[in-house]
Amino acid sequence: MSTPARLTGPGPDSDGTGGPGAPGLAPRGLPRRRRLPRLLLSRPASVISLVFLALLVLMALFAPVLTAISGHDPYAFDEDAIDPRLGGLPIGPLGGISAEHWFGVEPLNGRDIFARIAYGARFSLSIAVLATVLTVVIAVLLGTIAGYAGGVVDTVIGRVMDFLMAFPSLIFMIAILSAVPQANRMVMLITVLSLFGWPQLGRVVRAQAMSLRQREFVEAAVASGAGPFRIVFAEVIPNLSGTIIVVATLMLPQYIATEAGLSFLGVGVRPPDPSWGQMIAGAVQWSATNPMFFAIPGLFLTCTVLSCMVIGDHIQRIMARREGI
Repeated sequence: MSTPARLTGPGPDSDGTGGPGAPGLAPRGLPRRRRLPRLLLSRPASVISLVFLALLVLMALFAPVLTAISGHDPYAFDEDAIDPRLGGLPIGPLGGISAEHWFGVEPLNGRDIFARIAYGARFSLSIAVLATVLTVVIAVLLGTIAGYAGGVVDTVIGRVMDFLMAFPSLIFMIAILSAVPQANRMVMLITVLSLFGWPQLGRVVRAQAMSLRQREFVEAAVASGAGPFRIVFAEVIPNLSGTIIVVATLMLPQYIATEAGLSFLGVGVRPPDPSWGQMIAGAVQWSATNPMFFAIPGLFLTCTVLSCMVIGDHIQRIMARREGI
C-alpha cells in the first residue's frame, strides 16, 4: 500500500479558502475547535461529502430498523421476487426495483439489495473505522517512541517498519486470510489491515517526533525534570495531532476499498454476511442482464471512498496552513 498522505500542503490560497480575509474562511476570533468545522463547511464538495457520509452512518447504525420498515431481512430468500423461467432474474424492470424492494433484488435468490447494502455498510464501516483506530494507536506509540528515543530503539522500530513495508501487502493479506480459520473474520480483517497499515503512519510520526524533540518546549520540559514518559504523552503527541488527523482521514477510505477488494476476491467478509465487495463479485456474471445488481453496490462503494477522500484532502489543506485555523 502506498503512503496515503502528503506532509506538505499547497500554498495559502490554493485550498479554496482564500487568504485570511477571503470569503468562506472562518474569522480568526473563533476558537480553533469551531474554525475547523467552519472551514470544512466552506466548500460545497466537502458539504456534500459530509452529508452523504452522515446519511450512510445513520443507515449503518439503524440498519435493523430500516430493514424492519422495508419488511425484508438481508439473509432471507424471496423466491416470489424472481422468475425461474428467466433463469432467476428479478421480476420487473431495473432489477426488480419497486415499492416493496427499494433497490431491487439479487438474481437466483431474491434477497433484498437495500437490506444487504445497509448491513454491508455496517461491516465495511466497522472494519475500516476500527482498523484505522488500531493503526493510529500502534503507529503513534511506536513512531513517537522511535523518534523521541533515537539510538537502538529507533533503529529496531525503524527496521520493523521497513520490513513490513517491503512486503507486497495485498498478496500477503490474501495469503494470510486464506490460511486462517473462518471464525472471527471481522477481527482477522481488522488485524491484517492494521498490521500492514501502521508503518505508513508510523514513519510520518517518527519523522515529526524527531523534529519536535529539538524544539524549545521539549527542552524546557527536560530541564524542568519531566521524565520521558511525560514528555512523550504531554508534549510530543499533542503536537502531532494535525499530522495524525490528516493521515488517518486518508487511511479510512483506503481501508474501505481494501476490505471491499478482499471480499471481492473471496477472502474478506464471507457469505452469508453481506459486503459491498462480495456483492460486486456476485454481480459480475449478471452485469449484462441485470446491471442494477452490479451498479448499486458499486455506486455506494465509490461514493463512500470518494467522500472520505474529499474530506481528508480538505482537512489536509486546512492543516497545511495552520495559521488560518
